[in-house]
Amino acid sequence: MLIKNGFVFTENNHFTKSDLQIREDKIFTLPSQVEHPCIDDTDICIDASGLYVIPGLTDIHFHGCCGNDFSNCTGDSLTSMLHYELINGITTVCPTTMTIPIGQLEETCQTISSYASTLHDSEATICGIHLEGPFISYEKRGAQNSLYILPANIDLFEHLDALSNHMIKIISLAPEVNDNLTFIPKVSHRVRISLAHSTSDYKTATAAFSMGASQVTHAYNAMNPFTHREPGIIGAAFDYPDVSIELICDGIHVHPSTIRATFKMFTDQRILLISDSMEATGMPSGIYSLGGQTVYVSKSQATLSDGTIAGSVSNLMDCVRYLVKEASIPLESAIKCSTINPAKSIGIDAKYGTISPGKIADLVLLDTNLDIKYVIKNGVLSVAF
Repeated sequence: MLIKNGFVFTENNHFTKSDLQIREDKIFTLPSQVEHPCIDDTDICIDASGLYVIPGLTDIHFHGCCGNDFSNCTGDSLTSMLHYELINGITTVCPTTMTIPIGQLEETCQTISSYASTLHDSEATICGIHLEGPFISYEKRGAQNSLYILPANIDLFEHLDALSNHMIKIISLAPEVNDNLTFIPKVSHRVRISLAHSTSDYKTATAAFSMGASQVTHAYNAMNPFTHREPGIIGAAFDYPDVSIELICDGIHVHPSTIRATFKMFTDQRILLISDSMEATGMPSGIYSLGGQTVYVSKSQATLSDGTIAGSVSNLMDCVRYLVKEASIPLESAIKCSTINPAKSIGIDAKYGTISPGKIADLVLLDTNLDIKYVIKNGVLSVAF
């Protein structure tokens, strides 16, 4: 495949007008000018004049979409969700579970792992599993089901990790609960520990980061606020330069002024754009489910019966658009925070996240309105609008 005349998002996080060659499923080279339009009649040539060429997005925190939830997924529902993700420019994903019964967690880990071993050019690639719970606090449970909250348990983790064929990449937990803090150094060399659904103060969060935690789950949500006398998890994360924070930019979870302030504090080096999408994403308003709990969706907001925000109904590409158009964040930063940053966080950046020779050719071509024109998956043209 040959992509000509596009504005290519390069490894140094800038757009450069360039041609791009793909051979089989890999990015081959980034020539400044290609002498021939095609090598032979079997080649695909795309004139990308006026289009942005970016890496496929990576979503490390989403629970479902198009009427389906990872917490009770089947092969058919995975097919549907992963196809939806791909046509919206999300090419690699890390399905996220909820605080649910252990038997359901076991089945979910097995189902996702089994499906991930297959490769479909019409679907996003599963690159890991994110356990959001059950190791959380009751007080900041949010839309998580309090009936199934448990203390962090190394034996349970080992059991679930084995069932998932060692696909668990992130564990979200509350460090102040029970002995959760001592759990962190036991597993932080194998998985990413993210602080979440927590009443933790600054001191406890600092201890968690010093013991190996390296991420914050959906910053500002389901945690104590960042204030001038008690900076909490956000303040502790700021003081540890190697800690990254997830940010939901759907117009509901975080005010655009707070988004801008967060980019000033953490910069685009440390922010991980996520969707936190639930099964109503891509669906009309109505009644849905999240981790077995009833969720009421009206337009762009999803809530439990008591008004608690219950995930997002925006996909990650919609979040990129909101970040740029409504929060006034530069497009380059939005792309960085939704491609290479999350890829690094789950350890897949050797293959994904940038447009670099030798990496998997997962690409999205956008027009100047940030509407998708083409999606290329594993070097195959999968979507064309």
